[in-house]
Amino acid sequence: MTRKLISTGSPFERAAGYSRAVVQGPWCFVAGTTGYDYTTMSMPDDVAEQAENAMGTIARALAEAGFSLQDVVRVHYHVTDAAFADAVFLVVGAKFRDIRPAATMTVCGLIRLEMKVEIEVTALKA
Repeated sequence: MTRKLISTGSPFERAAGYSRAVVQGPWCFVAGTTGYDYTTMSMPDDVAEQAENAMGTIARALAEAGFSLQDVVRVHYHVTDAAFADAVFLVVGAKFRDIRPAATMTVCGLIRLEMKVEIEVTALKA
């Protein structure tokens, strides 16, 4: 079974030794993705903007892998403050409303202070 690695060119991928996404058979595993705009390496302060950026990065990685958001079966949301949940839900709810993957949200610390949300998805080609 062929394994395909997807990269966004983020400096974090090289430094930490990971891929943005890994395709193995009918599965695509997208790494936890924060809200950086990788073209400018800037992070918006607003958590909703961070969620939009993360979802955009995820959608592009899925597309490069031959998948789409429609193929997402599992999603993990990590926020640094429970107060951010509603803002993140507005963003991801618009993307996943009709797809309805299994989902979990946790409140946790992330590795950089500017990071407020991180999103990880798993997709399956039926």
